Amino acid sequence: MSMKKTRRFAALSLVVSAAFSLAATAAAAPVHNIVLVHGAWVTGAGWKPVYDILVKDGYHVSVAQHPLTSFDADTTAVKRIVDMQDGPAILVGHSYGGAIITDVGNDPKVAGLVYIAAHALDQGETEVANGKRYPSLTSQTKDIKKTADGYLYLDPAKYPADFAADLPARQAQWEANGQALTNASVFNAPAGDPAWKHKPSWYAVADADRIISPDLERMYAARAHSTTIDIKNGSHSIYESHPQEVAKLIEEAAQNALAGK
Repeated sequence: MSMKKTRRFAALSLVVSAAFSLAATAAAAPVHNIVLVHGAWVTGAGWKPVYDILVKDGYHVSVAQHPLTSFDADTTAVKRIVDMQDGPAILVGHSYGGAIITDVGNDPKVAGLVYIAAHALDQGETEVANGKRYPSLTSQTKDIKKTADGYLYLDPAKYPADFAADLPARQAQWEANGQALTNASVFNAPAGDPAWKHKPSWYAVADADRIISPDLERMYAARAHSTTIDIKNGSHSIYESHPQEVAKLIEEAAQNALAGK
């Protein structure tokens, strides 16, 4: 091969190598958009400690405010927020919000899923059925109440201990008296094709959770092959009581989801 051809070949090799390098960098680039999805009996306001950290760290964060009137209404509301994102997004669900992101996570814009003490249902499963397999401490009490028209809530006097034992007492009592009543039907809605089977996931277990059994949370995380952290002495409200750990897990997801973990 002549010197001229050798130089051309070398130059072409450099161009091809650079192109592959750029493609690899783009593929591994962090996800900029994060959508936070609340669970039953609360609103998106509880995400504020995590929201503040993520925004400070440069992420674009949206907080879903779904109505808790039916599973279809809730997934539709969250899909609407996902549609508003300008690129790939990380979906984060707390509690019942996990069932929502398991469904909405099949959207092409969703790059990864983060479960915070949340339900990660498989196809055909319901929260009620799984709760019977792994009973929570609260489910063994009479603390869950039902209105005449089929909406559930926690006895306000019991809410602090059941839902928010590691929050300041005044904050927990405030939340107890400002619950977002939730239609009982959402807990019996069977899951469809779960997004965690197709996309990478992360999971935060609350090991003192009284609303969802920590053993059920660990089963969900293991089954989905989620990257998992265990928050010691964490109540069901770990997204409020341990925002640094939760935000760190979300940022890990954002930095690794497009690289397939």
